[in-house]
Amino acid sequence: MNNLVIQTDFGLSDGAVNAMYGVAISVDSGLRIFDLTHHIPQFNIWEASYRLYQTITYWPEDTVFISVVDPGVGSDRLSVVVKTSKNQYIVTPDNGTLTHIKKNIGISEVRIIDETVNRLPKSGESYTFHGRDVYAYTGARLAAGAISFDGVGPKINVEDLIILYQQEACLDRDMLLGVIDILDVRFGNLWTNIDRSLFKKAGIQYGDKLDVIITNNNKQIYKHRMVFGHSFADSHLGEPLLYVNSVDKIAVAINQGSFAKAYQIGTGANWKINIQQTSERRSS
Repeated sequence: MNNLVIQTDFGLSDGAVNAMYGVAISVDSGLRIFDLTHHIPQFNIWEASYRLYQTITYWPEDTVFISVVDPGVGSDRLSVVVKTSKNQYIVTPDNGTLTHIKKNIGISEVRIIDETVNRLPKSGESYTFHGRDVYAYTGARLAAGAISFDGVGPKINVEDLIILYQQEACLDRDMLLGVIDILDVRFGNLWTNIDRSLFKKAGIQYGDKLDVIITNNNKQIYKHRMVFGHSFADSHLGEPLLYVNSVDKIAVAINQGSFAKAYQIGTGANWKINIQQTSERRSS
């Protein structure tokens, strides 16, 4: 174990992330440290959870992840390390950050971080930078082999983890119902929670034209007919399309444009998407 992957909502405009690097390197200068992202929107636990899910399966066994999006820092919320069913480790506050991992990857074991052992020396009076003092220190020690997983602290039940509410996608007769889970931020594509398997169950094929309705708090924001394509090459410049994204979910995009900006689309349980087959089964 010498890979350490770090995610935060700290940004890179000050020295916070650099301090975490320094703590980790001080534990073991041979650690390989990588950034997942430091641009999670402030306090957005849901997005932190999703970005872990989006990334973790592409890393080898024994990789240690640190995720610090922690609006409850200094409170009585727990600090934990979990072992996934794929034998990777995540060091994080127990605040919902593990929601997508638990559902989609699986968690085999959870341990509370014992701060009497796993805390940066001489940091005991600081209660607002656990990313540096607890998570970077513990994650680095685990990745470097200075402690075993058992050495993190006492074991608790996986079912005791805090999990955020997730709206389930479904197929209701000929209509697929889901939500906008998250954005492909740089390009403005909408990533839904509708799995590709639901499209297959509905009998939808590439090239089919579908009616798409997006609502926010039951108010219609968008309605249009679009093609289900393999890639952006299956639509013309500026046209919308449905496609399968990199985590095998259905996504909505504009060819070389930002769908989110064009229609002011957000994310979360109140942003619902309905996709319905039309009588026009295949595009010409």
